[in-house]
Amino acid sequence: MMTPPVSQDMAVEFLQSAQHESLVDLLCELHAYYNQPPTATRDEVRTHLQDNLLREGSGLHLLVATDTHGAVAGFAALMLMYSLVEPGPGQRRQCLLKELYVRAPARGQGVGEALVRRSARFALDNGCGRMDWNVKASNLRGIAFYEAMGALRVEDRLSFRLPLAQLSQLGQPPR
Repeated sequence: MMTPPVSQDMAVEFLQSAQHESLVDLLCELHAYYNQPPTATRDEVRTHLQDNLLREGSGLHLLVATDTHGAVAGFAALMLMYSLVEPGPGQRRQCLLKELYVRAPARGQGVGEALVRRSARFALDNGCGRMDWNVKASNLRGIAFYEAMGALRVEDRLSFRLPLAQLSQLGQPPR
């Protein structure tokens, strides 16, 4: 389902096969943003997209904002899930915005807002009572953007992570 254009030059839709290579470009930029120096090749990023992210049953829904030439300027990765603690009809289904990323030159041009709005529509269309996401504490511009969109900061939650070394250690059978 395609939504109306963000502007005359931009549209937001679910990823189409013709946009895969352009999304690979953007995923390489995202990888470099989080990993300095980058640790993955373009081929590795493409293979990951095809074999994992787009694999049937992955649960990932990819929205892309594209320009008139079909180049991907930004994307939102969404996952739907059911709450374990909220059984009520209005809260039992939730949407996780796993990643929102806009190409550096396209920032401040409404791309992020269009992706968040379309993500919200997707969540509502799928019976979700809320949408959650994480943001780096140092991403002050992103935090201001989300708050300007009406998002509420969840003060009583922290993110935790088990990197591979700790995951491997904890995953060993008890001695």
